[in-house]
Amino acid sequence: MKSFKNFLLKISESLKNTFSKKPKISLGENTKSSLYAILAGLIFGFILMLIFVPQDAFHGLWIIFTGAFQDGNESMGNVLLFAAPIIVTGLSVGFAFKTGLFNIGATGQLTVGSFVAIYIGVRWGFLPGHLHWIVAVLGAILAGAIWGFIPGLLKALFNVHEVVATIMLNYIAMYLVNWGVMSTVFDGLSKSKSVLESAIIPKMGLQWLFPDSSVTGGFFLAVIAVIIIYIVLEKTTFGYQLKAVGHNKEAARYAGINEKKAIISSMTIAGALSGLAGAIVYLTGSGAHLVVQNLLLSEGFDGIAVALLGLSHPIGVLLSGLFLGYIKNSGFYLQRLAFDTEVIKIIISTIIYFSALSMLFKKGFKNPFKKNKKTGGEK
Repeated sequence: MKSFKNFLLKISESLKNTFSKKPKISLGENTKSSLYAILAGLIFGFILMLIFVPQDAFHGLWIIFTGAFQDGNESMGNVLLFAAPIIVTGLSVGFAFKTGLFNIGATGQLTVGSFVAIYIGVRWGFLPGHLHWIVAVLGAILAGAIWGFIPGLLKALFNVHEVVATIMLNYIAMYLVNWGVMSTVFDGLSKSKSVLESAIIPKMGLQWLFPDSSVTGGFFLAVIAVIIIYIVLEKTTFGYQLKAVGHNKEAARYAGINEKKAIISSMTIAGALSGLAGAIVYLTGSGAHLVVQNLLLSEGFDGIAVALLGLSHPIGVLLSGLFLGYIKNSGFYLQRLAFDTEVIKIIISTIIYFSALSMLFKKGFKNPFKKNKKTGGEK
C-alpha cells in the first residue's frame, strides 16, 4: 500500500512539473505533440478493430471520422452535449495544474455538484421557472467549490498531498451521494428522480440549430467558463500569482505572494468548475439520473485526459474537449456495426491514454537529423 502511494505521488509530481511550468517549446510543437497522440490512438484503435471484427474495420474507422455527420443536426448536437461537461472538468484539472496541483478529485467534486443540482431540481419546485435552473446550477457550483476547498485547505495548512486527499474524497463523495439520493430524491428503483422541467437548463437557441438533439445551453456555460478562466489566468494579477506559485513556490513566497491562499483558491475554483460540470450533465432533461451504484463518474477522469491533451490551456482544453465529445458520439454509431460496447470503450480509452502521453510524443517525435545550432552538427 505504501509503495502504491509513493508511486501515485511520483506520478503526480511529474505531471505537475510538466504542466504547471511554461513549456520551452513553441506553440506549434505543442499542437503537434497532441496531434501525434491522437493519431497514435486512432491507429491503435484501428488495429483493435482489425483483430476483433476485420470485415468491418475500415467501415468502423470511417464512422469514427464521420460520426458527427451520421444523423445530421442531431449528431452534431450530441457532440456538443458530450463535450460540454468534459470541457469544464478539463478546465478544472488544468486550472489546478497551473498552480502546481494535481486535481484528481474532479469526479468527486462533479458528483456532489450533480447531487445538489438534482436535489434542487427535484425538491425546489417553488422557485420561479426562470430562476429554478439558475439556482440549481449555482448550488452545484457551490457544492463543488466546497469539495475542492477541503483538499486545498489540507494541502495549505497541513501539507497533505492533494492526490491522496482527493482520491479519498472521491470515494467519500460517491458513498455520501448514494446515501443522499436514497434518502431524498430516490425513485424507488435504482436512481434519482427526474428533475422538474423548470430546472432543465434551457437550450438557448440551440434547438433551432440542432432540433432533434438533446443538447442544452450547458455548452454555452462551458464556453463562458473557458473565457472566464482564460481571462483570470492570462489577464489578471490573481492569475499571475497562481501561475507564479505553480512555477516556483519558494520564489513566489519570496516575492510576497501568499502561497497558502493561492493553493486554497486554486482548488476551490477547480472544484467549482467540476460542480458546474455536474449540473451540465444532469440538468439536461434527457433522462439523466444519478444511479445508486459504487462506481465513480467517468466525466471527471475524462477531464484529466482533456487537460493533458489541451496542455492545460483554456483554448486547448476547449478544442480537446470537443474532440473527445466527437469520439464519444462516434462510438455510439460504431455499435450499429458488429462491434461490442467493450471494444468501443477500449478504443476511446486508448485514445485517452495516448493523449495523456502527449508530452512523451513531444520529446519523441523530434527530427533526429536536425542540426545542433551550437555545434552545427547532427544530434
